[in-house]
Amino acid sequence: MTQMLDTLAQLAGVGETLLWTGFVVLLRVGAAMALLPAFGELVVPQRVRLVLALAFTAVIAPAISARIPAMDQGLWTVLLTETATGLALGAALRLFVHALQIAGAIAAQATSLAQLFAGAGAEPQPAIGHLLTVAGLALAMAANLHVRIAEYFILSYDILPVGRLPGAADMADWGLAQVTRAFAAGFSLAMPFVIASFLYNLALGVINRAMPQLMVAFVGAPALTAGGLVLLALSAPLVLAVWLAALNLFLAAPFAVP
Repeated sequence: MTQMLDTLAQLAGVGETLLWTGFVVLLRVGAAMALLPAFGELVVPQRVRLVLALAFTAVIAPAISARIPAMDQGLWTVLLTETATGLALGAALRLFVHALQIAGAIAAQATSLAQLFAGAGAEPQPAIGHLLTVAGLALAMAANLHVRIAEYFILSYDILPVGRLPGAADMADWGLAQVTRAFAAGFSLAMPFVIASFLYNLALGVINRAMPQLMVAFVGAPALTAGGLVLLALSAPLVLAVWLAALNLFLAAPFAVP
C-alpha cells in the first residue's frame, strides 16, 4: 500500500508539471494564433483556432519542457510575458500577409481594378490583393507552413525565455526591421504593375498630344484593365515564389535584424 501511494504521489507530481508546461506554452501559442498567417485568419472559426492552438501546444511542449521554469516564478508574471511574446511573434508573421495585401492594393490602383469586389472577404481589399493573399497562404500551407511555425516557436524559447520580457530597444529594432521588410516587399512585388501602368499612361499622353480629337480615356481605360489582368496572370507565379522565398528566409532566421 505504501509503495502504491508513493507511486501515485509521483504521478501526481508529473501530471502537475505537464499541465504547467502545457499551460505556459499555450499562453504563447494562443496569443500568436490570433495573428498567424492561414491559421489566424478571420474566416477561420474561433473553435478551429482553439483546436489548432492546442495541437501546436502538444507538438511544441515536449521539445521545450526543459526550458520551462518551475511554478514558483509567479502566475501573473508568466501570463504577462508569454502573452506579450506570443503577440510579437504572431505580428512578425502577419506582416508577410500585409506585404501581399500592400502589393495587391498598389497593383489594383495601377490597373484601375481597385474597387472590383473590394468587400468580398472578411478583410475588405481589392480583388488582386484578395487573390494574391489567398494564393500565397495556400502556397505557404502546401510548403509545410505548419512545420515551419512549430520550429519558429521552439526557437523562440532560446531567444525569448519564459517569464522574461524582451528588451525594449532590441524589440524596437527587430519590429522596425520587420515593418520595413514588409513595406519594401509590398512595393517590390507590385513594381511590374506600376512600371507597366506608367509606360502605358505615358504612351496615352503622347497619343493624346498627337491626336487631341481622340477620346483617349475611353480607349485607354479598358485596355489598361485588360493589360493588368494579363500581366497578373503572367507575373503572379513569380510574385508568389518571391514572397514564399522571403517567408522561408525569415523563418530560417527569424530573430536576425537585416
